[in-house]
Amino acid sequence: VQLQASGGGLVQAGGSLRLSCAASGSISSINVMGWYRQAPGKQRELVATITTGGTTTYADSVKGRFTISRDNAKNTVYLQMNGLKPEDTAVYYCNGVGVWRGFGSWGQGTLVTVSS
Repeated sequence: VQLQASGGGLVQAGGSLRLSCAASGSISSINVMGWYRQAPGKQRELVATITTGGTTTYADSVKGRFTISRDNAKNTVYLQMNGLKPEDTAVYYCNGVGVWRGFGSWGQGTLVTVSS
């Protein structure tokens, strides 16, 4: 399954972006989907997860600012990012989480750059 992330761009601090991740196949059987990010020189980190039932979790660094959602009918996962900070600058990817991590290809991700 190919995972294509999009929606990134350059935004000023305090701004918003909405990322989308479209899967080439069904994600309905992937119990937990997540958004990851990788900043330059840092390891990839998990920032948000969502189950098929809609339960969400967030990293402390994004809690209250980011919202993850999924549309299984469209095989798409979204990440609404508000109140962006320069430290949110990274390449963002989506994939499964836990045992489902790597079910799809990581692809090139989508670059988010937040200027101060």
